Amino acid sequence: MITPGLTIRLGLAQMISWGTAYYLIGNFGPRLSQYHGWSETVIYGGFSLALLVMGIVSPLCGKLIDRHGGRMVMAAGSLFNVAGCLTLATCNTVTGYFAAWLVLGIAMRLTLYDAAFAALARIGGQNARRAMGQITLFGGLASTVFWPLGHYLDSRFGLTAALLCYAGFAALTLPLHLALPGRHHGDQTDINAPVKTAPAQKLASSTISAAPLSPRHQMVCGLLYALIMSLINIINAAMSAHMISLLAGLGLAGAAAINIASLRGIGQTASRLADTIFGRNFNPATVTIGATLVLGLAFVPGLAGTISITMAGVFAVAFGAANGVLTITRGTLPLMIFAPGHYGKKVGVLLLPGFILSALAPSLFAMALKSRGAPAVFGILAGLSFAALLCALLLRAKLDNAQKKPSAP
Repeated sequence: MITPGLTIRLGLAQMISWGTAYYLIGNFGPRLSQYHGWSETVIYGGFSLALLVMGIVSPLCGKLIDRHGGRMVMAAGSLFNVAGCLTLATCNTVTGYFAAWLVLGIAMRLTLYDAAFAALARIGGQNARRAMGQITLFGGLASTVFWPLGHYLDSRFGLTAALLCYAGFAALTLPLHLALPGRHHGDQTDINAPVKTAPAQKLASSTISAAPLSPRHQMVCGLLYALIMSLINIINAAMSAHMISLLAGLGLAGAAAINIASLRGIGQTASRLADTIFGRNFNPATVTIGATLVLGLAFVPGLAGTISITMAGVFAVAFGAANGVLTITRGTLPLMIFAPGHYGKKVGVLLLPGFILSALAPSLFAMALKSRGAPAVFGILAGLSFAALLCALLLRAKLDNAQKKPSAP
């Protein structure tokens, strides 16, 4: 059973974990380059390594949560997060820097949404959608809290002290993760059994049931899901590393760029709150279509080469809103395709390509930003978003088609 207390604890852990690990590079990337005298290739290459490591350990992490629940797996992630931040704060060599990001890559896969969603699916089975949405309300504020906080700590106490503070914040997630149930509270047979539903009504409810998919439809829908999430992962990796720099490239001053970029968290939380309240009226495939459309349109103003404070704020909020909803459907779409008992393993494998491809994004987009400028990068991001929209339309069509046919025996 998923209780309100469990949701709050896991939500707080998500906000801290995202802020101290995934969003760290967006704030401290330029400062790390300046402090150590290393090139941007080295700095963002570290973050790329972390994303690659996330992909490599993804299937194993999913299996561990399926087998043992999220408690010890996510608690281990807390320790890796602390170790990574400490290493980043104290390293003076490129080797040490990459070692820190290797550790942080493991930490991120063990603590961020994919692990949390699998843990919730393990605990709540097909009733996990609401809790998935609720924990993202907290996680959505990570950039809003930690980008300004990190900037303040760095300017007030210095880079090393700021990173040590991040290690301390990461340590706070350990008791929060240890408070999770060790295993699910339901019956193992129930959680592993595929569920066949009356399509139209139940897919729109807050309890998501796996559609009666044949093995072939399951494979096709799973691949489309993987492609959508791969594209979104690439966009998120690029934006988490370079959103502040992109806004600066459109003419915003440093402090203004940080403050505007932080508005993405407001958009994320607002859209997730709306999904929590109204999401039961829409099935996740339809929501994904709308979110990818908004995501693509959000990048269009950046094509002009300059942007006003107002339009920059609209962009940040719209991007955050679309990304916020897509984070939820990242967790709920698989419940339309697979039985909850196999959630962690199946999703872990499907997300592997996205993690690997997104590992290239920080370095490649750093080069694109330097050589082509911010408008070109906005154009690339818009193109990737509309490609995700096309895949979402195909996925919805495949799911609708599967519901009209009897499943294979």
